[in-house]
Amino acid sequence: MKKYIFGSAAIFLASLSASAQGYEFTTITDVPVTSVKNQASSGTCWCFATTSFMEAELLRKGKGEYDLSEMYIVRQKLLSQLDDNFRRRGKGNIGQGSLSHTFMNAYKQAGIVPEEVYTGINYEGGRHNHGEMMSVLHAVADAGVKNKKRSPQYDRVVTAVLDSYLGETPDKFTYKGKEYTPKSFAESLDLDMDDYIELTSFTHKPYYKAFELEVPDNWEHAKQYNVPLDELIETLDYALDNGYTVCWDGDVSEKGFSHVNAVAINPEVTDLSGYSKEDSIEFAKKNEAQRLEEVLKFEKIYPEVKVTPQVRQNGYETFVTTDDHLMHITGSVKDQNGTKYYKTKNSWGTERNNNGGYLNMSESYVKAKTIYIMVHKDAIPKEIRKKLKV
Repeated sequence: MKKYIFGSAAIFLASLSASAQGYEFTTITDVPVTSVKNQASSGTCWCFATTSFMEAELLRKGKGEYDLSEMYIVRQKLLSQLDDNFRRRGKGNIGQGSLSHTFMNAYKQAGIVPEEVYTGINYEGGRHNHGEMMSVLHAVADAGVKNKKRSPQYDRVVTAVLDSYLGETPDKFTYKGKEYTPKSFAESLDLDMDDYIELTSFTHKPYYKAFELEVPDNWEHAKQYNVPLDELIETLDYALDNGYTVCWDGDVSEKGFSHVNAVAINPEVTDLSGYSKEDSIEFAKKNEAQRLEEVLKFEKIYPEVKVTPQVRQNGYETFVTTDDHLMHITGSVKDQNGTKYYKTKNSWGTERNNNGGYLNMSESYVKAKTIYIMVHKDAIPKEIRKKLKV
C-alpha cells in the first residue's frame, strides 16, 4: 500500500491501454458508494480505501453523501507514528503505509473534517505528492532520537512541516451552515469505530482467535480475527448481499492483477495454443512467472487456480503474497462463464482504465491474495460472529 504511487507520466501511459476484451460481466450485487478519488503520488491507499468505506457506511445508514478528508486522518497518523518511533528509539515505522484500523484510531483521537475544509494539499500541482514531506519528517525524527529528547522546538518543527505541506488544521469550521469542531463533526456522523472488525485467514494461528498480522504496515500492532478461508469468503458475500461494503487489503504485485485491464485473476498458465511443438517444449520449461509474462494478454478467460488454505498459506510463507494495497469492495459480478468476481473501487483516479477506476477481482484471486478484510460487525454471518464472540 506504500508501493503504488503514480505520477502523471504513468497515468498518461496507462490511459492509452484498453480494458480487457475477453470478459463480459453481469452485475450480481452493487452497493451505493461515493465517487472514485486519486491518492496520486502518495502511499495513502489505506486511508483512501477506509475513508471510502466509511462514506459508504454513511450512505447505508441514511446519513447522506459525504466527502471526508483523507489527509486530515493521514496527518494524525503521521503524528502518532513520530511519537511511536521516538519511544522505540528510532526503530518504529514512519512509512506512508498503514492498515484500516489506523483510520479508526486517528478518528477517535482527532475526529474528522470534510474534504472541502481540509484538502491536505498546500503546494503547487493540485495533486497529492508526499515524497519531499516524508524525507523532511524522517530527518526531524532522526534528530529527536539522536538528541534523546523532543524539545518544544522539535514539536514546533513537526507542526510547521505538516502545516507547510498539508495545511493548518482548523479548530472550528462551518459546514452546511453549522459550526463544528473536528470532534463534534465526527460525533454528528454517528459512526462508531468499535463496530468495525478486521478478519483474516491463515493456518499458522488458531481459528476464531485474534492475532497480530505479521506485516510491516501493522505498526500499531493491532489484532485481526482469524477464520477459515471458506468463512472469510462467506462473510464477504454475506456483507455484499446485505447492503454492506468491504475494505480489502492484499497483494497487487501479481501478473494477474491488471488495473489497466480492470481485472485481477489467478490463472493456471498451461496454454500452449499458437506454439509449435518445439516452442511448446521451451515454454513448458519456463517458470510460472515467465509463462504468465508471455501469454497473459487478458483477451480471453483463463482457467484459475483452485485455492485451498494450504495454497494460500504457502503464498504468505514464501513472501509471494505480500501486503501491498488497500481497496474498497463494493459489489460482485459474474463473467460469461458464471465465475464470480468482486467489484472493487481503487484510489488511482478514473483515467487509468476504461472502467471508471474500478476493477473486478476473481474469487480465486481474492482467496489467494487477501491479507485481511474489514467489515461492520453486523455484516458477519451470525454463526461466525458467535464463534468469534463479537
